[in-house]
Formats: sequence, C-alpha cells, structure tokens
Amino acid sequence: MTADYKNSVFLPRTSFPMRAGLPAQEPGHLERWNQMGLYARQREQARGRPLFVLHDGPPYANGHLHIGHALNKILKDVVVRSRQMMGFDVDYVPGWDCHGLPIEWKIEEEYRARGQNKDDVPVVEFRRECRAFAERWIDIQREEFRRLGIGGDWGRPYTTMAYAAEARIVAELGKFLLDGSLYRGARPVLWSVVEKTALAEAEVEYKDHTSTTIWVRFPVVSARVPALQGADIVIWTTTPWTIPGNRALACGADLEYGVYRVTSVTDGALVSVGDRLVLSTSLASSVMETGHFEAVCEANLGGADLDGVLCAHPLRGQGYDFDVPVMIGDFVTADQGTGIVHQAPGHGEDDFYLCRSKGIHPPDMVLDGGTYADTIPLFAGQHIYKIAPVMVDALTAAGKLVAHGKLVHSYPHSWRSKAPLIYRATSQWFISMDKTGLREKALAAVDATRFVPAMGRNRLRSMVEQRPDWCVSRQRSWGSPITVFVNRHTGEPLRDPAVMDRIVAAVAQRGADAWFEDNPQDFLGDAYDLKDYEQVRDVLDVWFDSGCTHAFVLEDRDGSAWPADLYLEGSDQHRGWFQSSLLQSCGTRGRAPYKAVLTHGFTLDGQGRKMSKSIGNTVAPQDVVKEYGADILRLWVASTDYMNDQRLGSEILKQTAESYRRLRNTLRYMLGALDGFSAAEAVANEASMPELERWVLHRLTEMDAIVRRCCDDYEFQTLFAELTAFCTNDLSAFYFDIRKDLLYCGHPQDPERRACRTVIDRLFNTLVRWMAPVLCFTAEEAWLCRHPGDDSSVHLTGFEAVPEHWRDDDLAARWAAVARVRRVVLGALEQARNAKVIGASLQAHAVVYAPAEVQDGIRAYPMHDICITSALTLSSDPVPDAAYTLPEVPGVGVVIETASGEKCQRCWKVLPDVGSHPREGVCQRCDDVLARTEPA
Repeated sequence: MTADYKNSVFLPRTSFPMRAGLPAQEPGHLERWNQMGLYARQREQARGRPLFVLHDGPPYANGHLHIGHALNKILKDVVVRSRQMMGFDVDYVPGWDCHGLPIEWKIEEEYRARGQNKDDVPVVEFRRECRAFAERWIDIQREEFRRLGIGGDWGRPYTTMAYAAEARIVAELGKFLLDGSLYRGARPVLWSVVEKTALAEAEVEYKDHTSTTIWVRFPVVSARVPALQGADIVIWTTTPWTIPGNRALACGADLEYGVYRVTSVTDGALVSVGDRLVLSTSLASSVMETGHFEAVCEANLGGADLDGVLCAHPLRGQGYDFDVPVMIGDFVTADQGTGIVHQAPGHGEDDFYLCRSKGIHPPDMVLDGGTYADTIPLFAGQHIYKIAPVMVDALTAAGKLVAHGKLVHSYPHSWRSKAPLIYRATSQWFISMDKTGLREKALAAVDATRFVPAMGRNRLRSMVEQRPDWCVSRQRSWGSPITVFVNRHTGEPLRDPAVMDRIVAAVAQRGADAWFEDNPQDFLGDAYDLKDYEQVRDVLDVWFDSGCTHAFVLEDRDGSAWPADLYLEGSDQHRGWFQSSLLQSCGTRGRAPYKAVLTHGFTLDGQGRKMSKSIGNTVAPQDVVKEYGADILRLWVASTDYMNDQRLGSEILKQTAESYRRLRNTLRYMLGALDGFSAAEAVANEASMPELERWVLHRLTEMDAIVRRCCDDYEFQTLFAELTAFCTNDLSAFYFDIRKDLLYCGHPQDPERRACRTVIDRLFNTLVRWMAPVLCFTAEEAWLCRHPGDDSSVHLTGFEAVPEHWRDDDLAARWAAVARVRRVVLGALEQARNAKVIGASLQAHAVVYAPAEVQDGIRAYPMHDICITSALTLSSDPVPDAAYTLPEVPGVGVVIETASGEKCQRCWKVLPDVGSHPREGVCQRCDDVLARTEPA
C-alpha cells in the first residue's frame, strides 16, 4: 500500500472565505466601526498631521440616493481614505442643501392633494413643514450613504438650514449689500410660470420643444428712404405670445436687405400680388417658399437705411396704437428668419438691453403664473402657453400674417416641473459682476486653481467671462431671506452695518424664520422708521446658500481650514456650485475657496443612453448593494473613467464582480499561505533572500510609486488597473504559481520558504492597505483575519512604507528575461496538454532551444521550478520545426517531452530518484523534509 503523505503537505488554511457574501457581511462592519468609534479614533490618531480638506458639495435633501450620488460620494470617500492613509489629517464633513424650490414644490404637492392653497398658510408654518421634510430625508440619505461605506463625521454634518448656517448666509449677503455690489434692478430672467419664480441657469435643462413660428408684417409709417414708403417690414419669431409686448424692431448694420414686390401667389398664400415686403436678401427665397409667393427685388438697402424707420404694430387699431422704431442690433444675423428681429424688451435679454439703450421700457405684460395682465388688449387673462393659435388668428384677421409653421428646437425647461420657461423682465436682486471688480477677481482665481481634468479651467473661465450680473432673488418662501430694507422714497437699499448685525444675531438665535416673524422695526432700531422702508420678502437663490458653505464649514469649524484643498462634483457644477462658491468667495475674500477642482461625468446605462425612469434603464445604488454589495459598486467607481461619462448596467456589474473576485482571491491566497506565520519566522535581511523574493520587493517599490502618484492625481482607474494586473499577472500567475511547491512541500525552517512567507506577509500588509480606500469592507475583513482584535482596523493604518533600497533595476531586467522564456515554456505546456502528450505540467520535461546569450541569462536559475515542470534542459541546437515559439520571444523554441522517473507521492514531481529513499514513493527533497518534521 502506497504511503499517504497528505497530512505532511503545508496546504493553505484561512477563515477568509472564497465567496464574499458582501450584502450580508458589510452591515456587520458598519456596526462594528460605529461601536468602536472608528471615525473619532481616526481623527485623534491624525491629530497634528498636515491637513487635507475636501469640502463636500451638498446634495439635496429630497429623495432616495441615485447612482450619481453614489458615484460622487464614493469618489470623495476614496480621496479621503487614500489621503488619510498617505499621512494626512482628513476630516470629512458631509453636508446637505436644504432650502429651495424642490422641497417647497413637494410640500405644495401635498397641499394640492389635500385641496389646500399654499397662500392660505402662514409663511412660517409653511417653512416649518419644509424644514421637517428636509430633516426626514437627511436621516434617510445619511443611512444610505453610510451603507455605501462612506466614512465621515455623520454625527455632525452641516446643513444650510441650521441656524448658524442661515446666520452666516445672511451675514455673507450683508457684505455684498454694504460694499454696494448688491442692487435691485429689472431685466429679463428665466422664469417658470409653473413655479412662479425666477430660476438660476443651473436649475435649467434644455430639451426639444415644438414652437409655433410666425412671419409677421410691420407696416412702415415713416422712413427717410423713399423705397420704404408703403412697404411692410417682415419679422420671424418662435414666440408668438410675445407679439403684444413688441416695442421695436432690430436689423443688422452689415446685412443686405431688399424691398420685394409680390408678383404671384399660390394656394395658401396670405399675401397679395403687389404687396411690398422688406426682407434680408439672403433669406428672401426661403420666406417666399414658406409663404407660397414669388417676388422681385425693387430696391436694395443696407441696415443704415432701416435704422430709424417707424412702423405700426401689426395689431394697430386694436389697442396697440403706438409706433415701433427700427434700430441697429449687433446680435442680428441672417442665419434664419427674415434678418429683422422683433423686440419684446420684457421677454428677451438682447431685446431688453437694446431697447433700454434707446429709452424704451418693457411693459408689464405677463403675470407670475403665465397669464396676460388685465391691461393687455385682446388677450387679457389668457395663458401664454395656449395663445399661439389665437395669435395666428388675430394676426391673420388683421392682415399682418405672412406665414406660420412649426419648429422643433432646443428650449429651456425647468428641471423640476419640466415645463418650458420664458424670459421675463422682473424686479430682482443682483450682485454686480463689475462694480467692485468681481469678474476680474473670479477670472484670476480660476487661473490660480488646479483643474482635474484641465479642460475644466477653460469651461469655468468662459462662463465667468460671459455671465451677466448674478440674480440672487427668488419669489418663494423656503429659503434664506434677502434681509434687506428698501427706502420707499428713493428705492435704494438700506446699507447700515448695525441693522445687519441685529438681523444676523436674530437669525443665529431663532433661525431665518425670525425675518418673517419678528417686528421689522426691531431690526431697524431707533435710527429708522419702518413706514419709510419696505421689508424685502424674496428669498435667496439656493446657489448663494451653497456658495456660502465654505464660510460656515471651513472657517467656522474646528479642525478644518480655508481654502479647501479640493472641491469634487459633477461637471454640471461648473455652472452651479463651483461657480457660485467662486463668485461668493471672490466677492467677499478676493480668491476662490478651493485650491483644486475635480469633476466627474454622468452615468449612462450599459448601452450609453441617459438613465431615465420612463425608459426603465436606471440603476439604483440600493439595488446594486442588495445584490452585489457596496464594495462592488465602489470598485466600479474606482475602475471607471469617471472624468468622462461612464456606463453602468448588469453586464458591467458582472465584469466588475469578476475583477473583484480576482482581487479577493489574491488576498485569500496570501492569508492561506501565511497560516501560522509570526515575526519569529520572518527574514529580516532582504539581501539574503532569493532573487525571486527580491524581485517581488522591487515590484512593490514600482507599485508604491504608482499608487501614490495615482492618489495624488486622482487617477483611480489607473491605480486599480495596475493593482489588478499586479495581483493577476505578477503574483497569481507568476510568483505564487512558482512558489506554490516551496510553500506546500518545503520545510518550515528552510531559508527559502521563510523568505517567501516573509515577502507574502509584506505583500499582504501592503496590498490590503492599497485596496482599503476602495474596497473598504473587504480590506477590513481580510485585515481582521490576519490581525484579529476588538480595536484592530485596516482603516487605522497608513500605506506601508516601502523602502527605496528594495528597488533593483538590474535584477528586474534579469527576471524579465526569465519571464520571457517562461512564457514560451508555458505556451508549449498548454499545447502539449491539448495534444494529450501530458496531463499536468509536472509530467513534463521541457527542452528549451535558445541562443547562447539567452541561456547565459537563465542558466543560473532553477528553470524547471520556475516553469512548473519536473525537468528542463537547455539546448544550443537550432530550434526544431515542431517546437513551440512565440513571435515576441525570437530565437527561443520549446519541445515538451514526458519526464523520466516516478511521481513523488508528496510533491507530485516526476523524478528518477523517486523510490530510492527510505520513505516510500518520495523524492529526495520530500524524504529530507519528512525526516526533519517527523517526531523523534
């Protein structure tokens, strides 16, 4: 009977399971971290280190987390954890944006469902309901973020609705008031007739909209050029509802125009033979085609010929009995339409400024909810969204319509109500971009900021260069109030530091509701009489709120610092939080509140489509966590090119889970190989180790440089690609594969085996730390298997210090040559297995044909062990035709033969000496090991 040596083999043993079971396991780690006060211990441990401040851009407290939240917060967590492990003190303070339209809209929906009218509810009561709504969703989102493994000071987050925060926001607004850059003025702003408020550009989304287009005649009533007498100037517009607000026309100074006499018409024409129409010469043919007529040019004109012409409004005689002047506008082009633009100064930015320069003021035409005012002839009380067919009929009846049609084009919509927006000239509060040099300060700050990716600088810079004054007022209830008094006689805001101080103190004590509850005279004090002042009831744009967070988080909180080292948000925040923070900080402190800005893209589905509930292609982070675990989602974030739009779907998650499996198996193998390893076994002198172990240490120095560079540059995709390749190729497929025999069958006291286990211990302690910022749960699980203890945590450690003297480029070059030959041998072994020449590689004898220089490079190494064969012979003969070769390893060929001898029953090598030793069926090495390990 053959002896059984199974129990003499040192097989790996570990409690670290192959199957992770992350969904069930991860909550236990969260509970343990909570019980041990992990975050507080990290802060205490980091005390005195250099600070690294990542300021959290606040998510909105009004619903469950979506995949964009998960991407953003996981990225932040990876940055925070990696910086912490690189030796920084990183106090991550999560925060929430709490004021504003989305929450107010939700409360109004609840009112409407109950048949209530918001306007019938006292404003303070309504605000309290909004506050309670935000508090509930903060609690829900907090737990959803924590489940993703996001570490931070969750017990003390910041919120924009905290009393201290509201007081700081009011005080920051006061700085703009007192330096004269805050003013009240009227100009067109994007207005939602559904939400009845102005919207910021960041609250706007652009999508296709079908507009009614009209070509309208404005009869000339006075002109210097005789050819214009009796002609009609034709305009084209996509907003028929603005015709009642028309007060002027604009032409291009350098455009060519003509007076066209209609010579013939076809069915559907609204013009008559003999009509004389003024059109751009380059657009006349398209107007004729649309209007079903032919015409000849009777006179050629320039823009200067039209400048100063007076026309009649197309609805003259029906309440619109005023002249309409023609003016030169530098924005007029001949791209489409007629080359003449109708001007409604109350509903277009270009219109407003051109008309204002000529002393033409916008009429009060459209009410907050989108209906015409009672003073508007023909259309009073009608809604602008429904007026297009009515307007077409009215213009047709007046004989002033040339043509009408439909146009699908990109149009601004409210991201909340999804309704189309309008430009509406209203009285709003603005912060001047130029009065105190805010634009120049902001541009200089952009130039001084690091952007990742670098293209973000130009994007933000161009936005600041082109932006108008900052509209900071909203006509809503739930927000930080614009705490300003306006003199009823002069219209000027009261700029008194003492008044502002009293307001700030009241808000700090009772919150922003104090502005609505307290007696305004108390704020004004004895120096002013309330009857002379109007108390502003508008609230601040929420972007001003969030733009102030740097003040009450970075400046007011112990353990933080201003400016932040990093702001990290989606690329849409160039027009949102990045910009509002920049403007607010530059206006009050003269520089940006951040040193660097990192942006990520948006998450698309697996097919590259925008995620949409209507399509049904959304991926909820909660669902991913339930099925795969948070570490899989975290690995996806780290593995993707997050600086651009990234994809996520079931197949991508499966691929990520497979990548995770390879990393987990690497940890598992090392833990099994280290069973029973202690400091007493370790080899202290690396120089005495075999070359293969020293090569692994060399690779650690290269990987350490990559890891630290990637963390500095936020290139986590590169980091995990390199880390996965290292674990898969350098370790599993090379080092572990080669050393498996030594680990399983070598004697525990053999110097080579001790060196191998020493290196694996160093590998484990280094790799598990490198993985920890991303695979925070798995790294902790592995760490506790190796370093058990109630107070133990990988997150209380830092990246291992990798000694520079481990680096050995000459040794690496030698082993690169060894690896090239090994690749050829492994390929030959695979070919021989497929041909049934051998079963296992240990049944093989490899004959390697190679030139002398190649042989000289590998002769000193045990190539049979390195290639996992029982024998390997080097030959200088020419490479046989039947040999296996690889193009990338020229001159080397391998022929596989069967090894001579018998199979060792302990190590499974086929060797000639098996059976010639005292112990049955083993080779000399195994006989020696058994002799040394058997009891005396």
